[in-house]
Amino acid sequence: MNNYSKQRKTVLEAIKNTRTHPTAEKIYSMALKEEPKISKSTVYRNINILVENGVIKRITIPNRPDRYDYIYDNHQHAICTECGKVFDFYYSFDKEKIEESIREQLGKEFEIDCVKIVGICENCKSKNKN
Repeated sequence: MNNYSKQRKTVLEAIKNTRTHPTAEKIYSMALKEEPKISKSTVYRNINILVENGVIKRITIPNRPDRYDYIYDNHQHAICTECGKVFDFYYSFDKEKIEESIREQLGKEFEIDCVKIVGICENCKSKNKN
């Protein structure tokens, strides 16, 4: 990470210390507890720098705020379409084979960054039964 700063460390630690895939707002509130004078723009700027440097991953969810994840290990994400919660799951797949199939179908080069699936979590499913 170039231009290391105390604020960036605070933002990174906030993300590393949770496995809940927090939003930028949640990261800001966690960072504020450690650094009461940190600004929202500083937090957002450092989140973007961490994403650009590949230290954390941005999880884009349609019609909801982006979530962020520290890259502990190689895992994928399942997203609940009802509540927006993000769950980690582990599945091994052949990236090269998928990329080759995409290239054959579309005639373009694509790189697989992650596999993201959507559905309804057990909690939301049980709420909908009532």
